[in-house]
Amino acid sequence: MSQVLTPGLPAAEVASIIEAQLRAEDALLNGHFKLSSGLHSDTYVQCARFLRKPELAAPAMAELASRLRAAGLVPDTVVGPAMGGVVVSYELARQLGVPSLFTERDANGEMTLRRGFTLIPGERVVIAEDVVTTGKSTLEVARVLGEMGVEVLAVVSLIDRTS
Repeated sequence: MSQVLTPGLPAAEVASIIEAQLRAEDALLNGHFKLSSGLHSDTYVQCARFLRKPELAAPAMAELASRLRAAGLVPDTVVGPAMGGVVVSYELARQLGVPSLFTERDANGEMTLRRGFTLIPGERVVIAEDVVTTGKSTLEVARVLGEMGVEVLAVVSLIDRTS
């Protein structure tokens, strides 16, 4: 792969490199897809094909970590929703030198912090996702964290499909 993420690149160049890497990993699929949000799209991003390779995931999350640091948004913990946010959360947390936790749906379909995980009221967290389309799961995670008295500093994602 000829394009490599390096520190300090402009945002547009970072996006272009990540898109090329997604294509190289066959992670950008074309066709007709019904997304988990219920929306329809002619493109599907299978981030797991990208994130399965540490040599791709690490530089992408290093870029997000750098942007968080530059904005003064270094959390105490990074939280991601299962399944897609688990690797993103872990690698971003590793880059920031903080713990990573994840949320999951319980038997009733409600988002909850993974069994045995705890956060302290006032703890500063970043929510990390692989793909955000409508923000539904992100809002559910934020609600869970808010109920715990946790401060959400930022939400980050590898892919932003909100527009």
